[in-house]
Amino acid sequence: MNVVIIGAGAAGLGIGWQLARQGATVTVLERAQYAHGAIWAAAGMIAPVGEGMEGPLAQFGQQSSRLWPDFAATLEAQSGVSIGYARKGALLVAADGDEAAHLARRAEQEEDLQLLNASQAVEREPLLTPLIAGAAFAQDEAQVDTRALGHALARALIAAGGTIIQNEAVVRIEVSSGRAVAARTPFRLHEADAFVIAAGAWSSGIDGLPPGTVPQIKPIKGEAIAYAVPSDAATLREVVWGTAVYLVPRGRRVLAGASVADVGFDTSLTKTVRAFLEERATALIPALAQWRVDEHWAGLRPASPDGLPVLGRSQVDGLFVASGQYRNGILFTPVLADVMARTVMTGALPPEHAAFDIRRFA
Repeated sequence: MNVVIIGAGAAGLGIGWQLARQGATVTVLERAQYAHGAIWAAAGMIAPVGEGMEGPLAQFGQQSSRLWPDFAATLEAQSGVSIGYARKGALLVAADGDEAAHLARRAEQEEDLQLLNASQAVEREPLLTPLIAGAAFAQDEAQVDTRALGHALARALIAAGGTIIQNEAVVRIEVSSGRAVAARTPFRLHEADAFVIAAGAWSSGIDGLPPGTVPQIKPIKGEAIAYAVPSDAATLREVVWGTAVYLVPRGRRVLAGASVADVGFDTSLTKTVRAFLEERATALIPALAQWRVDEHWAGLRPASPDGLPVLGRSQVDGLFVASGQYRNGILFTPVLADVMARTVMTGALPPEHAAFDIRRFA
C-alpha cells in the first residue's frame, strides 16, 4: 500500500512509522520543517491524571500511557535517539481549602492518586512552597523530551523506509468518483492508495474536499517559558501541577506553561502571558524568582468542535484524518499511531474508539 501523510508532527510521523513497519510505502509531506509545530512547543507530560481526563478521553489516555514504555524503547532502538522518557510521577498541588477538598474527592475515586498533606508534599519536592493546603501524588505520570521525540520519530520513519518531504504544503486533495486519488502541492502531484490528514491546527485548510469532510479544527495558542537551573542549584524532582500552571524538569531547565488563547494562527509572544507564567510558577517554587528565563515560545494546539480527537476514515474513500488532539498530542502518540495505522490498513476505525470517529460530524 502506498500512503501519503499530510503533516510531520507527532501524529503524522508516528502513524507513518507504524505503517512503514507494516510494509506500507510512506511519504510524509510537511508544510514547513518536520516536528516543529505543536510537538516542538509541547512540554512533554504524559499525564492522564494531571489533565483530569474523563470518559472516553481518559480511557484513551490511560491506554496510551500504558503503551509508552515499550513505544519509547522501540523508538530509541530503531532511531538511535534518546527521547528522555521517564516515569517519575507528578505532584498535584492544592493552593487553598477548596482545591484540597477537590483533590481529596479525586483521591477517593482514582487509585493512581495518593493524598498528601503540605509537609509530605514538601518532603517529596523540597523546592515547593510550604504555603499550600495539600497535594496528591500521581505515581504513574511520565514525561518525554518532545524535541528529541520529533527527531527520533523522523529518524525511525526513514530507517523503516519512509520518506519525509519538507517545505511542501498540500493545498488540495484531488477526488475522483468519491475517492481521494492525489495530494497536490505547489510543486507536484502525489498519487497514493490512501491519504492521512494529520496536519494539526492546519487540518481543515485543504481544498478539493466536499464540505464537512474534515470538521473545523481550530488553533489554540499556548505560550510557555523555560528557566535555566543555576549550576549550584538542585532542579525539580518531578512534574508539579498547581496555580493554573505546570512545571516540568528537563535536564538543567524547568519548563513552565501554558497559556490558552483562541487567537487564530497568531504565535506572537506576549509580555502579559510571560508575567503571568512567572508569577504563578514562583508562587509554587519560590526559588524560580532567582533563576533566569532563557526561552519563551508559543505553539498552536489543534482543537476539534467537541474537544475530542478526530480519527478514522472520512466520507471520501481513501482519505483518513488524525487531528483534534488539543492538549494531549504527546500523551496520545503511541495509541494514535497504532490505531490509525490499523485503520488505514483495514479501512475501519476499531469500534472501541467510536467516540472519536470523524463521521460523528457528518
